[in-house]
Amino acid sequence: MIQRRSRPLHGALLLAISSLLFASMGVLIREASITVNNENIVFFRNIIGVVFFLPLLLSKGLKPFKTKRLKSHLMRTTYGLAAMYCFFYAIAHLPLADAMVFTYSAPIFTPVIAYFWLKESLTKRMLFFSLIGLIGVILVAKPSGAVFGSLSLVGLAASLLAASAFVSIREMSNTEPAYRIVFYFAVFSSLISAIPLLWAWQPLNTQQLILLCSAGLLAALGQIIMSHAYSLAPPGLIGPVAYLTIVFAGIYSFILWNELPDFASILGALLIFTASTLTVLWRKH
Repeated sequence: MIQRRSRPLHGALLLAISSLLFASMGVLIREASITVNNENIVFFRNIIGVVFFLPLLLSKGLKPFKTKRLKSHLMRTTYGLAAMYCFFYAIAHLPLADAMVFTYSAPIFTPVIAYFWLKESLTKRMLFFSLIGLIGVILVAKPSGAVFGSLSLVGLAASLLAASAFVSIREMSNTEPAYRIVFYFAVFSSLISAIPLLWAWQPLNTQQLILLCSAGLLAALGQIIMSHAYSLAPPGLIGPVAYLTIVFAGIYSFILWNELPDFASILGALLIFTASTLTVLWRKH
């Protein structure tokens, strides 16, 4: 078996870039969701990923995508697609701040899952920094009081499922390159998410198609970069960097909707940056 590489700084940088792409995707999804239902959004979010790989398929054929880890790819797809559906459901039915807290608390669960699944180290320092990051997310998002309702459990499920997907990427990284992981996720997710369209399809105009296709393209790029990031370092070590998505989303909110951050949001952003940076730099050698 190939030894997994460990390059935390490089992995953290790539994860930060993917966070920016996912935040950008979120802006487009938010605009599209005004008139497009969740079933269509999830499908286009995935099918564009397949289209993204067509040039490579046409030029290289199927050889780069041959794998002996089909079961692992199916498992990663199961976690990732289920998390996606839960996320969109939470966005549609919960206050946005609540949904954001649950969705981006995935790195909190990642070290524990990686510890039991991959037997990777789980230090008190990693847990402490993850907790700091979660506090920062709560300060930025400022969730409402209805935290433990049934709908909130859907948001919590999205976090757990996303964390499991991150760890499954790490588990495959010793044999599967990032592009192959994203390719199989796009293909399997597109096939599965096409089923609800049998009863939920809606005609789309040009503007809606542009929003959905652009969001899908950003998602595909973000996933490739994210998958490569988790192949370079343990999820429990660099996972809190994903909190930067919240910060980038806040910047977009200010630029696009003139939403000024208050003191709590600024403090939360500082905690997120601190936790993300110290998790990588102040590690046990």
